[in-house]
Amino acid sequence: MARRHLIIGGGTAGMNAIRTIREEETERSTITLVSAEKPYSRMVLPYYLDRSIAESHVFTATARVLADWGVTTQMGKRATALDTKANVCTLDDGTTVEYDDCVIATGSSAVRAPVPGADGPGVHSFWTLDQARGVLAQIQPGSHVVMVGAGFIAFTILNSILSLGAKLTIVEVAPRILPRMIDDAGAGLVQAWLEQNGVAVRPGAKLTRIDDAKGRRRLKMAAGGDLVADIVIMATGIRTNLDWLKGSDVKINQGVVVDDHLRSSVPNVYAAGDVAEGRDLISQTNAVHAIEPTAQEHGRIVGANMAGKDVRYRGSLIINIVEVCHLDVASFGAWDDAKAETASGVKADRPAYRKLLWRGDRLTGAIILGPSSDIWTTNDVGMLKGLVQSGVSLGAWKAHLKKNPFDIKPAFIATKTTGSLLPETILGRPSKAPGESPVAV
Repeated sequence: MARRHLIIGGGTAGMNAIRTIREEETERSTITLVSAEKPYSRMVLPYYLDRSIAESHVFTATARVLADWGVTTQMGKRATALDTKANVCTLDDGTTVEYDDCVIATGSSAVRAPVPGADGPGVHSFWTLDQARGVLAQIQPGSHVVMVGAGFIAFTILNSILSLGAKLTIVEVAPRILPRMIDDAGAGLVQAWLEQNGVAVRPGAKLTRIDDAKGRRRLKMAAGGDLVADIVIMATGIRTNLDWLKGSDVKINQGVVVDDHLRSSVPNVYAAGDVAEGRDLISQTNAVHAIEPTAQEHGRIVGANMAGKDVRYRGSLIINIVEVCHLDVASFGAWDDAKAETASGVKADRPAYRKLLWRGDRLTGAIILGPSSDIWTTNDVGMLKGLVQSGVSLGAWKAHLKKNPFDIKPAFIATKTTGSLLPETILGRPSKAPGESPVAV
């Protein structure tokens, strides 16, 4: 009898798991996909918002493609219970799906600030395709958009909002913008850059309620004056979609706790992507990394193991990269490690900033920002990521970088970081091109 694989969630992790199962299996299996939405890429929603791409280009797999892959679909349905003793998943319409192994890849959902009026008309989240449609339908040239929250999610759509001719104000309850991505010095430079580009920024601003104002929205603030907006976008964080697993035998902490094979506490149940609490590459402790690169890697690892391979995951590197008004901002690894040794440099006129963090002679974290048009910014983003990811010993080059934090290239070359990274693969083999793979994505 063919092995029965169940994929719960049609996002990046789930789709990569399907692809890898088909690439790695030695005998044809059955695959069932349960997904509340048609599979699409959340990462391209900002380009859909600014009308750079049509909605049809958002989707990652059509019904025809899934059929070609030999996938049975339960589309538009959600898992509501998992009986790990009987190996049965129950869906919201009462359907049951039996499995031999499964992966939980149900992703995350946007959360809104807990204030009166947060669920009223004209107030949106921007996390799903439906939510993107809602924003796109309402935003007009000259609209005043107030973004509540100044984290990574907000910054991914900032350019799109401005490109549509809207006026933008950002409010953030924390003392600085991008509080989970960069430090005070970097945030100050980014805020100044945004203000130069016509974006109003109010850090340390507490929203207390949202009221109707003759068809517009009035945002009542604890201090500093109220704001009136045509559109309010809540970018106040996400939470994992795991409530449906309550009462199951699957161990959950901040996410589903997984081992180095991405197995949960139940051996034939895996977890991947935003819902998985797995190994952090730098700290080697468990953490939830709700980022696209981690979801891709998790899906590949899980798919290979479900196909009968024995693949261990080295750990996820936290990566955040965003471009706002032609300014690149990025951080890698343990960029906020208070116990690390640090060095930094600022060129405020460009503006440009580097912060490097060490444990011993290994770079464990970094922050970088600079103009997108500056080739040194582009090069240094890749090289700093490589130094952190590889964990190469810097030796005497540590002292050089401490004195010259903008001179990354000589250290990168001298430590042969490229040579350390080239052999690294997720599955222990090169990726397959579409013509070599049983699936093409």
